[in-house]
Amino acid sequence: MTQTDLPAAFGFLASAHTGGGSIPAAVFATRGRHTRLSERLRTLSVDAVLVHPDAGPSGAHASDADTLVLFAGEIYNRDEIDDTLDSPANASDAERVSGLFEKYDLHAFRLINGRYAALLVTGTRVLAATDHAGSVPLYVRPDPGHVLAATEVKGLAAAGAAVRGAPVAGARRVRRTPGVHQVPAGAVLDIRVDTGEATVHRTWVPPVHRLLTGENEALNNVRAALERAVVRRLPDGGRPLVVLSGGIDSSAVAALSASVATAGMDTLSMGTDVADEFPQARVVAEHLASRHREFTVDTRDLLALLPHTVYAAESLDPAVIEYLLPLTALYRRIDGPPRRILTGYGADIPLGGMHREDRLPNLDTVVAFDMDTFDGLNEMSPVLSTVAGHWSTHPYWDREVLELLTVLEAGLKRRYGRDKWVLRAAMSDLLPAETVARPKLGVHEGSGTTASFSLLIRQAGAAEDDVAAVKARVVQELFDLTVVGGVDPDEVVIEEIIGKIVAEGRR
Repeated sequence: MTQTDLPAAFGFLASAHTGGGSIPAAVFATRGRHTRLSERLRTLSVDAVLVHPDAGPSGAHASDADTLVLFAGEIYNRDEIDDTLDSPANASDAERVSGLFEKYDLHAFRLINGRYAALLVTGTRVLAATDHAGSVPLYVRPDPGHVLAATEVKGLAAAGAAVRGAPVAGARRVRRTPGVHQVPAGAVLDIRVDTGEATVHRTWVPPVHRLLTGENEALNNVRAALERAVVRRLPDGGRPLVVLSGGIDSSAVAALSASVATAGMDTLSMGTDVADEFPQARVVAEHLASRHREFTVDTRDLLALLPHTVYAAESLDPAVIEYLLPLTALYRRIDGPPRRILTGYGADIPLGGMHREDRLPNLDTVVAFDMDTFDGLNEMSPVLSTVAGHWSTHPYWDREVLELLTVLEAGLKRRYGRDKWVLRAAMSDLLPAETVARPKLGVHEGSGTTASFSLLIRQAGAAEDDVAAVKARVVQELFDLTVVGGVDPDEVVIEEIIGKIVAEGRR
């Protein structure tokens, strides 16, 4: 099963209420058309704004007399769901969610492998659900008689102050947005609209057990699972577009895409005037005969996009912002019509790719920690690409692939002195030997992003020991200005922000 080029909806802002609750102004970084929706159910009224591609959002909502589903994103195990529900061939993802809910109640979300945020209103309940990775962020503000929900927190920040209320156990408050919580990854927040009380139900948790598997079985399983994930994400009849660095992660996605794409494949790489990985990416592009493009961004222009990256990702983690900054620049440079984009992002987390030592207990400790703490960082947020109208998707964080890679024992991840050995060996027949053997390099390293950001801070007068702390303050300030304060990222001068923070640190 392949996908249509773009989902029916990228995101939504919604209000479910018992009386005269209002919906705030629709504020999205996501680029797309806005469609308003108002429905009166038996018990509750729902007002919403869907942000969507030009094709229209009809597949992003479904309703009957007592239940309404809003769905942003896409489902990857449609065939299995359709077999379970005996769904018609033209069923939408929102209709699939509605059918699963009718049969399984909130446990329906345990059955979905996808990249999505969903809001289901039924009776006096609102169910706010995220996929297993929380890859489409979802935020809620529950008040008695009125629940607001949005896929971008800036929409709820624009709604103004609310009664702060009690914390929702198991959900994080969002900085400087009173009463707003982020729905955890792999969870359903079950909210009683009459009281505003909310309960978190987990629908997925990272596996903590490990499997001892023979080499050949592990290689076959990894290859098969990743291939299924890639195929499920390919555009229906179109040319795949893959972000390619020339490392094993993105090269594996490109190779599997090329092996099944009948219309050819496009690849693209990004570098800066400081650093790039163009030669390594060209080796793979030539090997796969892809139509390849390279973008070079001046580092000053790249760092000027820091406010845009924070505004899109809504993340407060400076390391994550550094990872995402080059991707923000890349997505904004892709011209032409909106595209479905596949990436190699995220493989390092379940495979421990950034941990380069042979002590296996330490390696598995890192994997366990990273899998336990990824939630809320918004690394996979589609808004990074939907700001330019594109839809990004990450095969390594397909639920089946993620579970498989996580449970493999550490000796398959670090073997024969090689990091991510199981992935490298599984792809060895599809890629050049130099690509399979190439050492790991993060996108922030290969583009010079980290070094350039650090240099800008030192040039403002910060001591070397203070650089990390200044980065954290800069990201926090950008979040407060753009996400909470509503300042246009184009109006933020990053050098001024850094200079102010460094000066304050001297006092």
